[in-house]
Amino acid sequence: MAKKKAAKAKAKSSKEMLVVASKVKAFIKSKKMMTSSETLPALNDKIYAMLEAAACRTASNRRSTVKPQDL
Repeated sequence: MAKKKAAKAKAKSSKEMLVVASKVKAFIKSKKMMTSSETLPALNDKIYAMLEAAACRTASNRRSTVKPQDL
């Protein structure tokens, strides 16, 4: 069942992975928790959405450099 969900999530998110899986998993493990197979694609999607919004804000401010305040 988990493999089906992971395959579905992977197919849904065909974008390049922006997160370092081993670093994310290590961080979560340091909190004494486990990482679901669906976590990394979901996190990647959130990052893409956040960057897209930041790029839109940057463009609306007539800049070409994304700054921390755009995030």
